[in-house]
Amino acid sequence: MRSITVMIAAVLAATSLEAAAERYTAQDIRDGIVGRRIFLAVPFGGEFPLNYREGGRVDGSGEALGLGRFAKPNDTGNWWIEADRLCQRFRSWYGGTPMCFDLYRIDDKRLKWIRNDGKAGTARIGPRL
Repeated sequence: MRSITVMIAAVLAATSLEAAAERYTAQDIRDGIVGRRIFLAVPFGGEFPLNYREGGRVDGSGEALGLGRFAKPNDTGNWWIEADRLCQRFRSWYGGTPMCFDLYRIDDKRLKWIRNDGKAGTARIGPRL
């Protein structure tokens, strides 16, 4: 019974965060994400940088996190905006599968993302490129 209560509390907390957070629009994505480095928080500590470049290119490097031992540490691809969602497709990562993200503003420097497969996380909005 205690585990059910904990699970319900976690769902309510996540739901209230989304309700309280402002969802990014296409214009918010253009103004606040494009042309910046975005640092994804990773579960085992650290941050994973992605560079959303003007003109639709995205690139990232997991070298600082030591990802070269497990997968290709660097990759490039394309990003686009579709119905107020940031979408991207890398050449190698995720098998080149396109994915889209709903973005929610936590504060001026942080956001929450929810990927179209249901995975979610947070990110720090970094400097302009």
